[in-house]
Amino acid sequence: MSEDGLAIRNRFIAEIQAEFPNFRIIKKEQSAFAKAIDLGLKLLTLGGQREFMSRYFTVIGDTLYVPKGFDELDPINVVITLRHERVHLRQRRRLTLPGMTLLYLLLPFPLGMAYFRARLEWEAYTETLRATLELRGRDAVMAAALRERVVSQFTSAAYGWMWPFPKSVNRWYDEALQEVLSSGDTPLAR
Repeated sequence: MSEDGLAIRNRFIAEIQAEFPNFRIIKKEQSAFAKAIDLGLKLLTLGGQREFMSRYFTVIGDTLYVPKGFDELDPINVVITLRHERVHLRQRRRLTLPGMTLLYLLLPFPLGMAYFRARLEWEAYTETLRATLELRGRDAVMAAALRERVVSQFTSAAYGWMWPFPKSVNRWYDEALQEVLSSGDTPLAR
């Protein structure tokens, strides 16, 4: 883990804490709440979502639940993910916790064609693309592996098949990528 990357990560966490004074980070393996969510997701997705505890960052309210091994993760990748999660913090502030919960989890359906969840995630994944460009460069944001990973988040059990239409998700991805590439605004860890 590079000292520069660690400094960038710590600076960004401090930036989030300044914007959201009640922000805190909890390791999922130490949280009974996260373990209950994990079990619920496994049941709802018939075992399709098996990586909630080990791979996914999850914001609920002002709390960020992080996967096992968080402290050993590449700090630049963590900042990219934190920028995505900061979008969700801002969405929750804008929509309120009950409003965000209703839209994200239930409307119009909790699984498959979860339009509002997809809309909220499109906004956050656009920030993922922007952060990837700024922190990893053009080759990283143009990588086929990134597209495949993001598209699969929408079309697989990862988020409960929130928008199971690959053509539609790829079209959104192309538009978001074009927006990010044409913005020309690339300050470090914005």
